[in-house]
Amino acid sequence: MPVPAVPARAPALAWVALGVVYVLWGSTYLANRFIITDLPPLFAGGGRFLVGGSLLTLVVLAFGGRRALRMDRRQFATTALAGLLLPAWGNGLVTVAQQQVASGVAALLIASVPLWIVVLRALTGDRPRPATVVGTGVGVVGLAVLLLAGSSGGSGGVLGNAWWGPWLVVLAAVGWASGTFATTRLPAPSNPFALAAVQMLVGGVVLMAGSVAVGDRPDLAAVSPSAWWAWAYMAVVVSLLAFSAYAYALAVLPVSTVTTYAYVNPVIAVLLGIFVAGERFSGLQFAGGAVVLLAVVLVVAAERPRAGRRKRRGHLAASPP
Repeated sequence: MPVPAVPARAPALAWVALGVVYVLWGSTYLANRFIITDLPPLFAGGGRFLVGGSLLTLVVLAFGGRRALRMDRRQFATTALAGLLLPAWGNGLVTVAQQQVASGVAALLIASVPLWIVVLRALTGDRPRPATVVGTGVGVVGLAVLLLAGSSGGSGGVLGNAWWGPWLVVLAAVGWASGTFATTRLPAPSNPFALAAVQMLVGGVVLMAGSVAVGDRPDLAAVSPSAWWAWAYMAVVVSLLAFSAYAYALAVLPVSTVTTYAYVNPVIAVLLGIFVAGERFSGLQFAGGAVVLLAVVLVVAAERPRAGRRKRRGHLAASPP
């Protein structure tokens, strides 16, 4: 798929950063699969975001001081709402759903986040361009194919392949889209790292509360080393390195280039699921996923001219689970 042209002055490090975003965010679904084999999903997600948020808070304090974390009540309210919708609702539902759906299928369904943002824009009075509407319509068809295709051998989650798994991922995508949309329309902190740190802390608290509410009693001594390594990878490497790379790439490269992660990440997730976890998909599932990715490409391309007008509103999706 074509990648938008970038000015020659863009440093090679920016391309390296974008590659880090591609790989690390694309690998989160496979890491989740290893984690929830031994740990309850809400408990694992809550712990991950509490650790990741705490580490990122320390980084913000180290480089920006206490002033970097300052926010007024309205900004904190927006950040807390985003924490509820992005890491808690979005990631929480995805990890629960991955008990019943393959990591690759989950990634393809989450790829619909830019399409849901277009829907939210339309519902709030913003008239998307005709090409954007066409791309969204194509995406709806792809989602319908994915949801109605059913599961095939090897395309289930770690516990099974219940019918509600894919639908729960779609609900998670709506949460991610809503949280992303809210942060672009409501007052938010100017420091993106502070915003992300508090989001993760809020999300971690909500997920831990949910874990307690459902009665999770994890036996930590019985957790396999692979699950612990995957959890540490998500809590430290993904939370810190991936977001930092994303912020740097967004500051140097055109927004239209950075947003290509929206359709590159699912491809990486599918490949990792196939070659590492042995996941298998039917031809209909592959067709539905391909249509969803085509729709995301169409929407990103249609929105490209607008992206340069206001960078903060330009990217179509926040960091994925």
